[in-house]
Amino acid sequence: MKRPYNAKDRIIVALDVPGEAEALELAERLRGAVGLFKVGLELFTRCGPGIIPKLRAASEESAGIFLDLKFHDIPNTVAGAVRSAVSLGVDMLTIHLSGGSAMIEAAREAAGADTLLLGVSVLTSHSAETLHETGVEADLVHQVARLVGLGKARGLNGFVASPHEVGALRSAFGDSITLVVPGVRPAWGMSKDDQNRVMMPGQAIAAGADYLVIGRPITQHEDPALAAEWIGCEMAGTIL
Repeated sequence: MKRPYNAKDRIIVALDVPGEAEALELAERLRGAVGLFKVGLELFTRCGPGIIPKLRAASEESAGIFLDLKFHDIPNTVAGAVRSAVSLGVDMLTIHLSGGSAMIEAAREAAGADTLLLGVSVLTSHSAETLHETGVEADLVHQVARLVGLGKARGLNGFVASPHEVGALRSAFGDSITLVVPGVRPAWGMSKDDQNRVMMPGQAIAAGADYLVIGRPITQHEDPALAAEWIGCEMAGTIL
C-alpha cells in the first residue's frame, strides 16, 4: 500500500463506539472526509463481521476499513483468523508481533497481497513499568525496534507503533516500512485518556508516520467532519 499524499487519506478514524447505529452515523457524517475507519474489538464483538459492508455502504465506499483485532494465538489459529478477515475485504489488519516468528509467518502467508498486514509492537497504553511487570527489561524504544525488526525479518512491511518511536524506526528501517500510528491528539484535544505515549498530528507526520489513528477528538466532536478537516490542515503543514 503506497503512502497517500492527501492529508485526509492518512487519517484513520477509530470507531470505538458501543453499537452499530453510532458507527454508521459516524461513517455517514465523515463520508469523504477521512481515509479509513478502524473497527476494533468493541464494535466487532458487538456487531460481528456484518458491520464491515454496512460501513462501506454508509460511507458510499469513500473510506477503507482497518480491522484492528490484534490476533495473537498459535500459528494455525491466527492464519485461519487472518484468512477469515481477508475474506471480508478489509484493507488493513493487525496481529501482535509478540506472537513470534512462526505466528507472524503464518499470518503473512494467509494475508495475501491485497491486505496490509500490520504488526503491533507495544501498545500506546503501555509504559516502561508495564513492560517490566511482564518480564521485559528492555526500554520502550528498544523493545519496539526489536519487535519491528522481527516482523520485518519475517516478511511484514507494515507496523503499528506510538508516535514517540516513529523517528527511531525511520532511522532503522527507512521508507521500507509503513507506519500506522495511534496515540495522536490535536492541540485542542490533548487529553491522554488511556494512552501514555501521545503526540500532536503535525508532529507525528513530521516524525515519519504514514497513517494516524484518531478517535475521540473526531468521533466526540459536535462536527466530526470539521474536526477531521482541522486535523488534516495541521497534517498538511508538514507533508511535503
